[in-house]
Amino acid sequence: MTIPAIQFNFLEPVDLRDRTGLKKFLIKLFKKEGKPLGELQYIFCSDDYLLEINRQYLNHDYYTDIITFDLSEKGQPINAEIYISVDRVRENARDFGSSLKKEMQRVIFHGALHLCGYKDKTGAQEKEMRQMEEKYLKSYGG
Repeated sequence: MTIPAIQFNFLEPVDLRDRTGLKKFLIKLFKKEGKPLGELQYIFCSDDYLLEINRQYLNHDYYTDIITFDLSEKGQPINAEIYISVDRVRENARDFGSSLKKEMQRVIFHGALHLCGYKDKTGAQEKEMRQMEEKYLKSYGG
């Protein structure tokens, strides 16, 4: 069995403390959700960088806080790239009255949950996604 590889890549600076603990927690999250994890890349970038990805690959012309690309082969462990806009997370933290640290953790878990099969297109799906985010935020407590 291969050991899951999680990498954090910074195109924009992010104060992400205890990266080793966060990686271990993410591996546990995938185990709890019954999803084998192979390789996971988090890329922390700017609004403009993520907007360009959104336009180029998804034909969406708007800012977003996260885009998740599942690159997995069918029947194989999860292999994915998760792009996170540091600018958008910072703004969302301010808008929601949350700390930047907590909002960043929420978005990191949000991307992982998408890879575990959770969606957020409908009201019911969004509610379930928020509940799962909260569950893992409380459990992580970082």
